[in-house]
Amino acid sequence: MINRESKKRRLTLGWLAVAALCCLCIAQSAFAGSIVGWGSQVVDSSDPGKLTAIAAGGGYSLGLKSDGSIVGWGSNSYGKATPPDGNNFVAIAAGGWHSLALKSDGSIVGWGDNYYGQTTPPDGNDFVAIATGLWHSLALKSDGSIVGWGISGGSFFDRGQITDAPDGNDFLAIAAGRLHSLALKSDGSIVGWGSNIYGQSTPPVGNDFVAIAAGARHGLALKSNGSIVCWGWYSYGLLTPPDGNDFVAIAASMFHSLALRSDGSIVGWGDNYYGQTTPPDGNDFVAIATGGGGIGSGGNGHSLGLKSDGSIVGWGDNYYGQARPPAGSDFAAIAAGGSHSLALKSDGSIVGWGDNYSGKADPPDGSDFVAIAAGGLHSLALKSDGSIVGWGWDYFGQATPPRGHNFVAIAAGSDYSFALKSNGSIVGWGWDYFGQATPPRGHNFVAIAADGAHSLALKSDGSIVGWGNNDYGQAAPPDGNDFVAISAGNVHSLALKSDGSIVGWGDNWRGQATPPEGSDFVAIAAGGEHSLALKSDGSIVGWGVNYSGQATPPDGNDFMAIAAGYHHSLAIRREVPVSIEVAMKLTPQALNRKGRGKWIKAHFILPEDLAFDDVDSNILGRIESLGIEADYMDVFVDEDGLIRVEMAFDRTAFCDALTDSGSIEITVIGFLTNGQYFYGTDTIKIKNRNP
Repeated sequence: MINRESKKRRLTLGWLAVAALCCLCIAQSAFAGSIVGWGSQVVDSSDPGKLTAIAAGGGYSLGLKSDGSIVGWGSNSYGKATPPDGNNFVAIAAGGWHSLALKSDGSIVGWGDNYYGQTTPPDGNDFVAIATGLWHSLALKSDGSIVGWGISGGSFFDRGQITDAPDGNDFLAIAAGRLHSLALKSDGSIVGWGSNIYGQSTPPVGNDFVAIAAGARHGLALKSNGSIVCWGWYSYGLLTPPDGNDFVAIAASMFHSLALRSDGSIVGWGDNYYGQTTPPDGNDFVAIATGGGGIGSGGNGHSLGLKSDGSIVGWGDNYYGQARPPAGSDFAAIAAGGSHSLALKSDGSIVGWGDNYSGKADPPDGSDFVAIAAGGLHSLALKSDGSIVGWGWDYFGQATPPRGHNFVAIAAGSDYSFALKSNGSIVGWGWDYFGQATPPRGHNFVAIAADGAHSLALKSDGSIVGWGNNDYGQAAPPDGNDFVAISAGNVHSLALKSDGSIVGWGDNWRGQATPPEGSDFVAIAAGGEHSLALKSDGSIVGWGVNYSGQATPPDGNDFMAIAAGYHHSLAIRREVPVSIEVAMKLTPQALNRKGRGKWIKAHFILPEDLAFDDVDSNILGRIESLGIEADYMDVFVDEDGLIRVEMAFDRTAFCDALTDSGSIEITVIGFLTNGQYFYGTDTIKIKNRNP
């Protein structure tokens, strides 16, 4: 016997009196997923597993996994952060715009920029170490000799013969800087070649060196007694390493250096503008990496530390998101700004990553947000109470929204913002040089979009209006009353029509305003000079400029949302929920269509490993095969401590949805707070046909 009164802790949703705002929360909970990214803001949202090696390049990073595969994140120009598939890699190297990996068979693969042939390694299976510079690459062979490829010769930056490695078979280690190279010999001495403007390729004399590192214009060497020496460019205190004889590893970047101590802690010196030389506390680090070996190709102020548990921590410049790739599968909405990104989680909180100038990627705390918008240097969020908060650069007041609790949508442009009110009117604030922050009057608007310096609004009659900068016609939408969605790029615009087709206008120099043909599109996103569209089958297409790969979306048919930044793209991948079969009984067991009664009820008994709070009360149960949703749901604990769920379906709707008579098998599903769902199946007898 169920003792309902013995437990007062009960969740009752009532009679579907759910406001529009609550519907948004339901959708977020039901359709949350993981995030994937491509272009200059690549996001690895999967579990990287245990990592065994790290490499930091020009605005991006690589990690070698314990299974021999490689993961990459950060800037992805030329595809440098998209490693090849495979599980047979043993070493990695990250350069300015290119990457290398050493395979277990002794061969080398390269990817990324290949203008000078730097990603086309020589043939062979006798390589034991690799190194990448700005436009050149090095490899150490098993016989102790060195080969180089990529740019070589000429007087540009006094680079000399960068790839012309010295003769000999007694080399133990190699290092490649911006335009110079170093090699450690078996006798403990160091040789250097390439550009020597600052003396960076003239290492100190001695035979007691055990490790080397090449920065952009400086070099480091670790001595056998555990101390460090530096040479080359002298700015930022680069040539003043920390005192001590307990160092075991070194790393050098554009303007800063790191050293790992024998106790597992890290010290840094040099430029600290981004905090790149202020490592986190801890004594469990086993390896270090700095912004691409001093390549100087962007994002060179970041650092990485590999911990003994195989995890990575990053600090310093996060301009391309290289130091903080988000993870998780509970994201419900995404927004891509000029060089930063935001994601709204199913619990109503916000996370940000990428360029954090003026704090634009550091959202406020809270779990009551329902919408997000990312602008050029600022961000906005809409709260469940209808108010707006802003953060980031606020020179024009673009991050200071008006007060009020009647807002239903937000949009963030380059240096301005505007919002849609519940009465259908629009308000704008921030930079208004082109009038982009001065929306038209009216109370019949249903959607808004903003980007560079022009704005769009969709009216309730399906037409579009535009205002602001119109140099390329981007603020002059086409005529028509069959539009259902809008998106504003830097200087181009897109609109989705009711028939599922897309139209574009504005700047079309890179083809970004010429969408593909078709009538199966359900969402659009306009970026800097590229565009994206989500198809009804869950796949994504992209077009326009693609030099960072931003217009080449990943394969798959499981995407549910898209966003386009200036050089990067994002998508939410739908997570397939895990199902749990549970005991369920329908009442009545026999249904007379002509009989009386209000409800068809489903009674569940959940497994003992599920708790009361595991049931998601924000999502009513469903009978998918009949296309109907429960009118109410009650969750309670019985006298035996088991979780019971009762759902009630309207009897008339249930009968109207039936197409057969006889014994009908019915499956009812409910939802858990972790995104999984439970279901039960029972058979009900139908006694009478409908007339």
